[in-house]
Amino acid sequence: MRTQIELENDAATELAGSGDSTLDALAVHLGCGLILRGNLLTLEGEREAVEMALTVVRELSELVAQGHEITPSTIEAVTGALDQHEDPSAILEDVIWRHRSTKVAPKTVHQKRYVDSIRDNTITFGIGPAGTGKTFLAVALAAAALHRREVNRIILTRPAVEAGERLGFLPGDLMAKVDPYLRPLFDALHDMLDSEKVTQHFERGVIEVAPLAFMRGRTLNESFIILDEAQNTTPEQMKMFLTRLGFNSKVVVTGDITQVDLPRDQTSGLIAVMEILDGLEDIGFVRFGEEDVVRHRLVRRIVAAYNDHAQRQAPELRPARGVSR
Repeated sequence: MRTQIELENDAATELAGSGDSTLDALAVHLGCGLILRGNLLTLEGEREAVEMALTVVRELSELVAQGHEITPSTIEAVTGALDQHEDPSAILEDVIWRHRSTKVAPKTVHQKRYVDSIRDNTITFGIGPAGTGKTFLAVALAAAALHRREVNRIILTRPAVEAGERLGFLPGDLMAKVDPYLRPLFDALHDMLDSEKVTQHFERGVIEVAPLAFMRGRTLNESFIILDEAQNTTPEQMKMFLTRLGFNSKVVVTGDITQVDLPRDQTSGLIAVMEILDGLEDIGFVRFGEEDVVRHRLVRRIVAAYNDHAQRQAPELRPARGVSR
């Protein structure tokens, strides 16, 4: 099948990209030929591929008209949404945080469901491989909630598995001790806020970063609490953490059940809690798959390769792909 579509000037410019890079990415994703001459786009290939390409090009054109830049990740978001019969604009237009040149919005269907779950539920579990935006989106939503004064503070925590929670053996004060474990959370914060603002929030206790062991015995009211790398909690630690929940607070728990660093004979608290709390009201579980990886495209291939290896070694250990509830 061969067909043509005339584009608006802005859409043609965005789709051309730098050296036709956007068109090349489209061709790879859609499996058909695309040739742009001026404002006239020619599509050629199998009928099904060309019809899908026409739909994607129209969606991209609408996004350009709304002010979006078209990048490879935008193409992935649009094609992924259409594959799951979702409206791409509803995903990409859901901007959850803006700061200077940074604009944070979901890029995949499961990221959108994750964001909606955090908004709608008191506790949300985001479970999936590295690079799916679990922590980044949670920190963005926390920054937005703090900005709107829906909460009074942000609390970020992680289990310090490699040190066995025995942080006294590490040099320096508490922040220096936990820095290696909490660095990804620091990095996400600095992407959301100016460094000076982050420092002020730390000094005033508005933002608190601490290892999981320091949560025991506390009640956390009016807080946005994020537990990262939760696959490395024990069931007892997970229960302890979840029961810290106070009034007017939100909890987000993130982790990857394929990356457990606990001793082999120790059950992961994240795996156990999926069975214990399944079906409880006001608690959401969102599962990410390799199709949700939004880092370098090589990361997606690495995740897929490891999943394939896990399938060959022990099929029952492979996480569900594309499952959300």
